[in-house]
Amino acid sequence: MYVVLAVCGWLSIYSASHDFNNPDVSIFDFNTLAGKQFVWIVTSFVVIVFILLIDYKLFNSLFVNFAYLGIMLLLIVTIFIGEPIKGSRSWIDLGFMSVQPAELAKLITALAVARFIDMRGRIDGWKDYFSLSLLLFIPFIIVIFQNETGTALVFAAFVLVFYREGMSGLVLLLGVFAIILFIALVRFDFWLPEGAVLLECGNVQLNEYEIVSLKTATGKIGDLGKLIAMVLILIAQFFYTLFSHKGSKISSWIMLGGMIAIALTAYVLNFWFTVRYDYVALIAIGATVVYWAAVALVKRSKKLRGLILFILSAVAFSYAVDYVFDEVLLSHQRVRIEVLLNMTEDLSGAGYNVHQSKIAIGSGGLLGQGFLQGTQTKLNYVPEQVTDFIFCTVGEEFGFVGTTLILLLYLTFLLRLLHIAERQRDTFSRVYGYGVVSVFFCHIMINIGMIIGLMPVIGIPLPFFSYGGSSLWTFTAMLFILLRLDASRNERLR
Repeated sequence: MYVVLAVCGWLSIYSASHDFNNPDVSIFDFNTLAGKQFVWIVTSFVVIVFILLIDYKLFNSLFVNFAYLGIMLLLIVTIFIGEPIKGSRSWIDLGFMSVQPAELAKLITALAVARFIDMRGRIDGWKDYFSLSLLLFIPFIIVIFQNETGTALVFAAFVLVFYREGMSGLVLLLGVFAIILFIALVRFDFWLPEGAVLLECGNVQLNEYEIVSLKTATGKIGDLGKLIAMVLILIAQFFYTLFSHKGSKISSWIMLGGMIAIALTAYVLNFWFTVRYDYVALIAIGATVVYWAAVALVKRSKKLRGLILFILSAVAFSYAVDYVFDEVLLSHQRVRIEVLLNMTEDLSGAGYNVHQSKIAIGSGGLLGQGFLQGTQTKLNYVPEQVTDFIFCTVGEEFGFVGTTLILLLYLTFLLRLLHIAERQRDTFSRVYGYGVVSVFFCHIMINIGMIIGLMPVIGIPLPFFSYGGSSLWTFTAMLFILLRLDASRNERLR
């Protein structure tokens, strides 16, 4: 399966970089991108042989600790000596080739996480979670400083490993909830006009020009984004206590009744003077905090204390989003998020890549235009078509059928990796296996999601398809270290 994916990627790179004016250029021409990729593929087999000959004990030894420290130092050094490429400093020019240490950091981090959990036996308490989070946060923040947001996000994928090792699914739900809050706060970041009531807002046509006018309106009854976020927090705590906390069902309904009473009061008062609905919702949340604190004191419930912490954290997060979006994110990152959320089109700027990729994939139809016949990629309408947007070539030349087959191939590949990870008989190999699955899944999901407009455009390669030696070697090493561990799983029990 590895060979099939690598060869399909190689052919896609040849097709994406094929020139109609020079149709006779060989796929093995080392002056072309396809020829160079062939070299990476051949040398990757050297990596495979080297890994298979290594004693498996090396992968779970003190060597991993030194390797982790070494790659972190290299990542920091790269910030200062790295070759600037499209705004990022993540590449080191060795003269005969360029390498990206952040790719190797994924492999080393996967080994470090697996070794830590194996040494602990299992994840036990917040101290272990803090240590594991620190292992991920260090490379994450360093790569962020390299201006490689896409690569940094991959380190967050290791949270899926923690879930397999016993972390509560509630943590994943909190992550999803944070994403929903972020989207609501960014997408609906405008003011409600004076005199409007909540039930009438659905009739207002909020196009780009009207949103600007609402922001500058003199009479304001609330930030719609903040209002939606506060309401979502109220709804979340109601359903949590209703279904997840025994003995709090009556308290949940009492809370809901109080919130409805506050909302109706605000609605009535708005007929006489302007009421800030987002402030009303914030006051309602404050009332729920006091209410749950009283209930927790009476029932001595630790879960309700956790709920109070969630509420306060969610409110703080909601009010921090504006600052992060406006002051922390770079301008091109803000525009990409705005394009994704359909706040602006910007077809000649940040939205150009996705717009052209959709055209390329759509032009493939059911069966595609045929190998080497895609016009969008051959005429260079699709930017980064041999790296981040390589999947456009598959869609344009092989259509819906071709892309479906590749996606099924990836699905089979991931399921096979899950099977291998699950059958491991020791903690280290199992955790490492799930780390590998998490990294591959993250790359595939984000890369394909961004070219069809479901994810923001970030620089992240498609495994075995995108052009580049650093990513190919890293993916190859991650995969075959797992296979080396799997081959010795019976030996480790002797």
